Amino acid sequence: MSWIYLIIAGMMEVGFTFCLGKTKTGTGTVLYLWWMGFLVALALSMYFMARAARTIPLSTVYPVWTGIGAIGAVLVGIFFFNEPASFWRIFFLTTLIISIIGLKML
Repeated sequence: MSWIYLIIAGMMEVGFTFCLGKTKTGTGTVLYLWWMGFLVALALSMYFMARAARTIPLSTVYPVWTGIGAIGAVLVGIFFFNEPASFWRIFFLTTLIISIIGLKML
């Protein structure tokens, strides 16, 4: 169950990254709603990460959480915010994924 908590925490990190990106274009009430989404996703991310850290070593939890968030943030940027999907971005994203898998295997 702890790994599920950790995956949820990582997905919430992706969620708050998306909300943060949307605050750049929001105005008025829409802006406040994106900020509320950011804060809710942030709080849920921290909660689920803390739950995962009860049984998984913190030296594994934090890098995996950060990795999920980093991978998700890059993908959100590419698919939702028109950021470039260059060869080197994809290359280093792939090395990050391989590193996360390596940590899990150890």
